[in-house]
Amino acid sequence: MTTAGYWVELFHSEQRLGGGFLLTRRYVMTALHCLRGLAELDESVDVVLTDGGRLKGQVCRRDKDADLALIAISAAYEVHLPIPRAGVAHGGDQWHAPYRPHESDVHLGGRVDNGTADYLCEGGAVIQALQLTPNQHLGDYSGYSGGPVVRGMAEKHDPEIVGILLEQVPDRAATGRAANVLFAATISEAVRRFDQFDVEHLIDVLRPAAAASQPAKNVRELRDEPAVAMVESWFDRIEEWAQRGSLDPAQVAELNFLAVQTAMKRQLGGDGT
Repeated sequence: MTTAGYWVELFHSEQRLGGGFLLTRRYVMTALHCLRGLAELDESVDVVLTDGGRLKGQVCRRDKDADLALIAISAAYEVHLPIPRAGVAHGGDQWHAPYRPHESDVHLGGRVDNGTADYLCEGGAVIQALQLTPNQHLGDYSGYSGGPVVRGMAEKHDPEIVGILLEQVPDRAATGRAANVLFAATISEAVRRFDQFDVEHLIDVLRPAAAASQPAKNVRELRDEPAVAMVESWFDRIEEWAQRGSLDPAQVAELNFLAVQTAMKRQLGGDGT
């Protein structure tokens, strides 16, 4: 059974920045605007888990157009909390948001109005988004962005993350007032935005171990090396499972990462079998 341990809080020098969630055991997803409190050249953050664990992280990617950011957890730490499945939401589904800015704040939940809307976000990009109507009429939902959107009611034991909260829509009838409508980037959109989860990038990660002090090789030249042949075989198998619907985007990203990690360990240890 998966608990709500997948959402996190982000801090910098004891200053709370906002929320996020574990996309994999190595990467945290958040809304980029949650990181506005960071100094321009300081990319380090503390990732605080729901079990109280505090991990060191580094902002490794920023997508300003889509208002998304990816944080890499330091390799010195291991995350043992369960990672839920990612899913796809449809119009009419129920949703809830397990992350809340403070303990005194209410838990959000409501109805999915549209699960595949093209939305022009404030960053300027047109993203695939969920259009959400919350049951709680708060007027201002600031502080909730960056947290996960989970399909179903809050008491569901096997959650599926379907999006990441980004924006509240302005009320067109009243200047300066916000409507009771939220938008969240879909998980597929969030994963697509970062090359950490691209197969070619993950193969590229093998180069430092394979080449050492030698000139860099291109991907085709690496294909005959045992570690790369192994990882490409796994990529093919993972892609096949994904096409069958057995894996969601977050699981694909996690398995691809683990395949490369295993291959790198074999190369560094001189084990090419």
